[in-house]
Amino acid sequence: MTHIDAGAELDPVHPVALPAAGSAGLTRAEVAERVARGEVNDVPVRSSRSMGEIVRANVFTRFNAIIGVLWLVMLFVAPIQDSLFGFVILANTGIGIVQEWRAKQTLDSLAVIGEARPTVRRDGVAVEVATSEIVLDDLVETGPGDKIVVDGVCAEADGLEIDESLLTGEADPVHKRPGDQVMSGSFVVAGGGAFRATKVGREAYAAQLAEEASRFTLVHSELRTGISTILKYVTWMMVPAAIGLVITQLVVKNDNLRTAVARTVGGIVPMVPEGLVLLTSVAFAIGVIRLGRKQCLVQELPAIEGLARVDTVCLDKTGTLTEGGMDVTELRALNGADEPYVRKVLGALGESDPHPNASLQAIIDACPDSEEWRCVESLPFSSARKYSGAAFSEGDGEASTWLLGAPDVLLTEDDPSLAETERLNEQGLRVLLLARATRDLDDPEPARGARPTALVVLEQRLRPDAGDTLRYFAEQRVQAKVVSGDNAVSVGAVAAKLGLSGTAVDARRLPDDQQGMAKALDEGTVFGRVTPQQKRDMVGALQSGGHTVAMTGDGVNDVLALKDADIGVSMGSGSEATRAVAQIVLLNNSFATLPSVVAEGRRVIGNITRVATLFLVKTVYSVLLALLVVCWQVEYPFLPRHLTLLSTLTIGVPAFFLALAPNTERAHPHFVRRVMRYAVPGGVVAGAATFATYLLARHYYTGPGSLEAETSAATLTLFLISMWVLAIIARPYTWWRIALVAAMGAAFLLVLVVPALQDFFALRLVGVTMPWTAVAVAAVAAAVLEFLWRWVGRRFPA
Repeated sequence: MTHIDAGAELDPVHPVALPAAGSAGLTRAEVAERVARGEVNDVPVRSSRSMGEIVRANVFTRFNAIIGVLWLVMLFVAPIQDSLFGFVILANTGIGIVQEWRAKQTLDSLAVIGEARPTVRRDGVAVEVATSEIVLDDLVETGPGDKIVVDGVCAEADGLEIDESLLTGEADPVHKRPGDQVMSGSFVVAGGGAFRATKVGREAYAAQLAEEASRFTLVHSELRTGISTILKYVTWMMVPAAIGLVITQLVVKNDNLRTAVARTVGGIVPMVPEGLVLLTSVAFAIGVIRLGRKQCLVQELPAIEGLARVDTVCLDKTGTLTEGGMDVTELRALNGADEPYVRKVLGALGESDPHPNASLQAIIDACPDSEEWRCVESLPFSSARKYSGAAFSEGDGEASTWLLGAPDVLLTEDDPSLAETERLNEQGLRVLLLARATRDLDDPEPARGARPTALVVLEQRLRPDAGDTLRYFAEQRVQAKVVSGDNAVSVGAVAAKLGLSGTAVDARRLPDDQQGMAKALDEGTVFGRVTPQQKRDMVGALQSGGHTVAMTGDGVNDVLALKDADIGVSMGSGSEATRAVAQIVLLNNSFATLPSVVAEGRRVIGNITRVATLFLVKTVYSVLLALLVVCWQVEYPFLPRHLTLLSTLTIGVPAFFLALAPNTERAHPHFVRRVMRYAVPGGVVAGAATFATYLLARHYYTGPGSLEAETSAATLTLFLISMWVLAIIARPYTWWRIALVAAMGAAFLLVLVVPALQDFFALRLVGVTMPWTAVAVAAVAAAVLEFLWRWVGRRFPA
């Protein structure tokens, strides 16, 4: 069959398509010439920070500066064991840089795999190139789902419709004809064609928009914002406490300047929750690496966090619950139509579309093309229309116009063929109607008066892993909503086969107002005949009801909804446009990867919330101890080495393991409130109990060495209380969590019994009375902590 391109010129004598001028594209020499002049689409597309940015972000922080200065002071005035905190910071920073570098490599390698490769015509041959290899004046071919990557002028158009809503906000697709401008950032929704690149690199419209956007906006992350807020509060608390501590320690009854400086530094260092930021970045980085191994590209890091908060997942049926391919299982002729003739029509329709979708591809496979038929006009399939069409000159000189699409769109409500269609849909089969049109394709309503000729029955291939994935979401209390452009009954039958119960709703009957739509969405599970604009409206309606929405999809009709959803998830085989707007791309096209992404997000958020409480309990009790020391005008009870030991055993090492542990609890909002409601009472109890032990020890011990004995008693109390906080944070217990807590206790016991370690850490328990008093004070404090923890949980639910 000969297909006549709308952008071609016709010879008046021989009606065969002739190529438009310059349609062969650039020659190799012309491409090389433009590359030499720098006329290349060289916009840098990076999936992550550069190595220099990673190092700067991890090294040059406010708290590293504070601790770095204090470390240098301690190196000069105190033994090396009082400078251990500095080496810990160096190790932490190094770990942070290495993990983020590994995550960057993973992201960059995945970005290359998932990168869009536009088709350009060079020397008369269509070749795929990287986006960065397009040069000025290149002839770029486009089809449904392709993203326009550079600005240009339309050179060829065959029913070409472009959606510019991401740039202009206008939802309706724009018909493009040769000579019309096309803008980068838009995407093709129907038809095909080619355009000549007129602006590449940073001159392109989308590149300028992206540059402006990156200058002023960052993707919202409640975790990142919450930690920044906490660090701001910590700084405010630190400054007055540290100033008071410096003045007190230098004028209080201590003639030894070096000891006074060491104890001052010992009071300031633990106020800094230095490991919190590190652990957050490490948790995110390891999350990226883990997901990368499962062929999941996280285009924006906070997307991991966002998916952890999701309570509603909107699924597109095609490509998500079903595999892309289909098979024609039956052809039912209507109104006495001749089946061989119907097969000829279907074969010609298949050949008339240069960019067939999955349904049409199945028809092409089942019905071979007839060479005698010639396409004189075509109407490409569009999600908004729900049908495609073509006009033919048949081999015997007859002319005919045909439509192929959704029966319930092309037929009137009282047509008897609809009942048969309904029965097939109830079996989960997809049905297309072939109808002979009585109007021209350029008529405003080409489907009006069309005569039904045949039903094409298609069977969709279910994804083998879809059922398990839907069960996972149900167990995790995440609602699944199937949102499809197909017939509602058919979609409902497919969903039922996968174990997803609920009524199937025809989206054409949904209320137009947001409130009414939100109510209908809460009640229903499966929605059919949804238009692209409705998908977007549905996401907005769900969000208006307080839901955090993830949208999955692979087709061009999903782009608007993907962009508006809290988290957009695209299949790797999806259109360029969907991959460009999605935050997460499943490169292996496996819907079964999604639970891993959700689980990874929950692990990161849940665990960071846990360990943040550990870090901030230390900050609160450090500030309180400093204030109590200033008020009582006594020596600060600890040297830096004591608090380095305590921080390592009760926070540093346990936090690292707890931050990487499995965690399936859905993330909750109000991160700062959730953390501070436990950190403040925990820190106050720990600080007050420790200072009480210290005051008791000051009255009990006298003479030389009394300060070391007082410090040891106070350290014992603080360690035991910190261990109890750790034991609370580690719940619910598993064998490895119990082992972790026990190992930290055993390590401290080792320090107390090995003479060399006693000397190194200046820890020696003197006598029996005071050590047991320290234990008793810690036991009372632990009981108070238990009570407060439970009371806070009831009184201030998150």
